[in-house]
Amino acid sequence: MNNKKVGFIGAGYMGYGMAKNLIKDFDIYVIAHKNRKPIDKLIKEGATEVFTYKELLNLNLDCLMMCVTNTPIAINIAEELVTLISNELLIIDLTTHNKNGTTKMKNIFNSPNIKYTVNPVMGGPVQSEQGVLGGIWGGDIKDFDNSKIFLQSFCKNVFNFGSVEKAAQAKLLSNFLSLITTTTVIEFFRSAKMLDIDINLLCDVAKLGSGNSGALNRIADKALQGDYKGYVFSVNNTLKDLTYINDLMKDSNNAEELSKLAMNFYQSAKDKGMGDLLVSELIEKEF
Repeated sequence: MNNKKVGFIGAGYMGYGMAKNLIKDFDIYVIAHKNRKPIDKLIKEGATEVFTYKELLNLNLDCLMMCVTNTPIAINIAEELVTLISNELLIIDLTTHNKNGTTKMKNIFNSPNIKYTVNPVMGGPVQSEQGVLGGIWGGDIKDFDNSKIFLQSFCKNVFNFGSVEKAAQAKLLSNFLSLITTTTVIEFFRSAKMLDIDINLLCDVAKLGSGNSGALNRIADKALQGDYKGYVFSVNNTLKDLTYINDLMKDSNNAEELSKLAMNFYQSAKDKGMGDLLVSELIEKEF
């Protein structure tokens, strides 16, 4: 471990695994939030808890990471942070932003001493804990190598997309591919059940064809054993991402229509009180 200090805001659903891996390499400071469980676990694993943004920024951090639920929350935090930052600071924003979110964040942090970068990730909580996420980086190229020093703790690869805006768009396009594929896999299972087709045999056949995918394997390997929690992403989070994707795709009619179909699917589930379920749990639900 070196003595570089990293502050982490948002050590929850995805952030817990990231912070856990950072502890192995850096001095980690986490800030309390409403979900105590991951914070308490990180403290036991070696992180230090702080209670205010002022306390966090008085630590003379080398890097500050943010991994929060959505753009409005990130903007509210950024507006408070920018009034407190006096030293030179690298910020790595891990949040999945809407179409204009990174531009707004960049403008808030528009100060010579603040190096604002983004690195939304591909992968879920399992990959986060395993330290094998894929990083989608954007920012000033001068900050790329320094960012990688910290990101390599939980990213297997970090891909430089140039600007913060292009990185955010790349993340949404990656999510578009992932979520449309996942939705198809869920309906594949539901339709097999409706038609009384042997799903074990059907999965064996599907995995031999071009329909094989990471989503199919992640869901099927557990679902065939009766465990429908193979795809660790909630209906509510899926709807949030699809809303962002829809906004990005509104000038591309075909892509927007695909996104809307998926949104309607998950909105129907949410309307039946299933918003907190993992998307793969919808396989066995009626809605």
